[in-house]
Amino acid sequence: MLQRIGRQIQELPLILIEMGIGAVAMLLPALHGFFLRDYDAARPFLYSLILFGVLTALLALATGANPRGPQGRSQLLAMLATFTLLPVMLAVPFNEAVPDTGFFNSWWEMVSALTTTGASLYAPERLPATLHLWRAEVAWLGGFFMLVMAIAVLAPLRLGGFEMFVSGGASSAPLLAAGEDSAEPGERIVHYTLKLLPAYLGLTALLWLALLVAGDPPLIALIHAMSTLSTSGISPVGGVGGAPSGIVGEMLIFLFLIPALSRRLWPGGGELRASARLIDDPELRLAAALVALVPVVLFLRHWIAALEVQTPTALGPIVKSLWGGAFTSLSFLTTTGFEGSTWDDARNWSGLGTPGLVLAGLAITGGGIATTAGGVRLLRVYALLRHGERELDKLIHPTSIAGGGDMARRLRREGAYIAWIFFMLFALSIAVVMMAVSFVGLPFEPATILSIAALSNTGPLASVAADTPLQWAELSEATRAILAMAMVVGRLETLAIIALFNPELWRA
Repeated sequence: MLQRIGRQIQELPLILIEMGIGAVAMLLPALHGFFLRDYDAARPFLYSLILFGVLTALLALATGANPRGPQGRSQLLAMLATFTLLPVMLAVPFNEAVPDTGFFNSWWEMVSALTTTGASLYAPERLPATLHLWRAEVAWLGGFFMLVMAIAVLAPLRLGGFEMFVSGGASSAPLLAAGEDSAEPGERIVHYTLKLLPAYLGLTALLWLALLVAGDPPLIALIHAMSTLSTSGISPVGGVGGAPSGIVGEMLIFLFLIPALSRRLWPGGGELRASARLIDDPELRLAAALVALVPVVLFLRHWIAALEVQTPTALGPIVKSLWGGAFTSLSFLTTTGFEGSTWDDARNWSGLGTPGLVLAGLAITGGGIATTAGGVRLLRVYALLRHGERELDKLIHPTSIAGGGDMARRLRREGAYIAWIFFMLFALSIAVVMMAVSFVGLPFEPATILSIAALSNTGPLASVAADTPLQWAELSEATRAILAMAMVVGRLETLAIIALFNPELWRA
């Protein structure tokens, strides 16, 4: 009986299943508001739960009477609908619970949360605790959605970074286990949802408990745990620097940001060869180099800029500077956007007023493929670096033959070619978005920072990359609409959007 019901649910359209999940998710903020006796915040979620629960059930009954044909590659279209249409439903209780706001603002807030961008139109004190929980929950679900879809849908379509492995033609290694590539998309989605959910939920719960032990209140700990695993950067206190757990909490969050650097840290994301080690993973090695390089550069600049000035050499400021640079670097590399409590120490130590270019570069680089992070992705950058290294090597030794095996050679050649195409598409996307927001009146510097923040899904970048923090709420509705679409493009990636125009997508 249960298998039959599960099979029937699996045959429903993906967007309809997500509507049901979104309706059930409203139960958590409804209960939270009820126990806090904040009935003005609890009632909209309870009523929306009933309304959309009934609506989803009726649509499921109507759809179940007309079974679908072959799904083909229509899941890409469903993903696009998820980030544009589903926020309309998620915005209804938010709009009812926030006084003196408009539905467009509520929809924009939900798009930002669902794409794990984490940008907000509201100051933390403006929203009640229940709505902070709702934003974090939506972002948490959005991060898990992309984690599943990247492996279940984008990998078989050779998108989302997986095109790097199959650019060599017939000799390419399979991305999925035997038999999974021929399975229906719905079956793969269910399979990887059941495979990834225990790990995703377990890591969130573990970080929540750890932050509680470190001294954070339950709600702050839960929201920061959800924001860390989803890389959304949402916080009810304006960032981890305002949390009572302090440096200890930052260290815990630092550890739990590491899964956003490589798909191999997630079940089903990619198995290592018997002779390989996790430390040899190219994404983890490149991430470690970047996270180490930024604080060291900021640290050394202090001495280079003050060669003729006697500077303090106390251990405390040095350690604070290095830790602030390392934590903030990893946070922006994973497109989370948490600013460390000692980041000001690192910035002041280096003598740079606002090293926004460094943080923007890290956000553009992004995390690992098939993770919750955004950006260009580490594997693509790694392929470009290895290609450049090989070209320089050939200038010195023109007849040399590079080693590393078939996969390494393919990554340096065809993989780097595909990575360069994607990088150019990403840069072109930044230029197009900048041009669009400039047409509606935004100056050049804010247009650049906000475009990068939206396309890399790193909303907090707007408040730390410029000399004067940029406020999303001060933008016009036209500007926000353009940036909302940029968030969706950044989350789906440009290649996936282009694939929607492929005629093969619509063939049975």
